[in-house]
Amino acid sequence: MSKIVVVDDDANIRELIRLFLERDGHCVIEAEDGLDALGKLERHHPDLAIIDIMMPRMDGWSLCESMKHCLDIPMLILTAKGETTHKVLGLELGADDYMVKPFDPPELLARVKALLRRYRISASHQVAFGHVTMNEADFAMTANGESMTLPPKEFQLLFKLGSYPGKTYARDDLITQLWGVDFNGDERTVDVHIKRLRDRFPEQQYGFRIATVRGLGYRLEPCL
Repeated sequence: MSKIVVVDDDANIRELIRLFLERDGHCVIEAEDGLDALGKLERHHPDLAIIDIMMPRMDGWSLCESMKHCLDIPMLILTAKGETTHKVLGLELGADDYMVKPFDPPELLARVKALLRRYRISASHQVAFGHVTMNEADFAMTANGESMTLPPKEFQLLFKLGSYPGKTYARDDLITQLWGVDFNGDERTVDVHIKRLRDRFPEQQYGFRIATVRGLGYRLEPCL
């Protein structure tokens, strides 16, 4: 049973989401704003957070910012505003997915299932995408059925992108997560490593591509 925290100042929205999630077998923890959520996140250690943006005391943006520094769980943002700038900001703050109110509850449930599935794959320290499998525990990997080795930072970068196919990672977040907050090198370091990975893994041969998301960063996409 997955534990999911639902953060929204609208009690009716929380109840609607809770009914659908509980019917699917999930345990739901409700929070009425960001401050309420922080305490419940610390106590309950949920597997996923569904977060409204416009809330009193602490809004969704501030909550996402706080969470990305202390919790490694997927975040799905809900907002009544569909402007592209809101979506971009949410992704930059570490959100994994985005839905605009009013939403279709079955679609929300499907997205929750997809996020939990991706997170569990990542948490197991093993990922598979295209024709590649990777094990973070021992840096072992296979590509097209053959063993392969990569320099450590290239391995970590590819593992990060491959853990959540379709998720966009901002360049600054990748630098912070893989090189550390005190990294003083060239800000284009991520771009250099991405280019090396693209050269090593032609998409037609390995079944995935690393796409550039203009103004945001990079994401890994399976080839259809």
